[in-house]
Amino acid sequence: MTNKVEIFSAGCPACESTINLVNEMACGNCEITILDMKDEEVSFRAKDLGIARVPAVVVNGKLADCCQVAAPTKEGLRAAGIGN
Repeated sequence: MTNKVEIFSAGCPACESTINLVNEMACGNCEITILDMKDEEVSFRAKDLGIARVPAVVVNGKLADCCQVAAPTKEGLRAAGIGN
């Protein structure tokens, strides 16, 4: 099964760190897409997903729990299915 991983980014250093972390953790079954929050369509989709801050990671259409209240963590991303 492929994990569809979306990273919502504003291009800031924290976002770049998250992109690097996800890329390091990703397995062969992860399909990673980086989405630019400056794009209006991306911004609307982020709102629909409940994203209130960036960087944010969505796995298979669900916002990772670690991204709901703080910055993404390795443990939180693994719990969301990245690298499994």
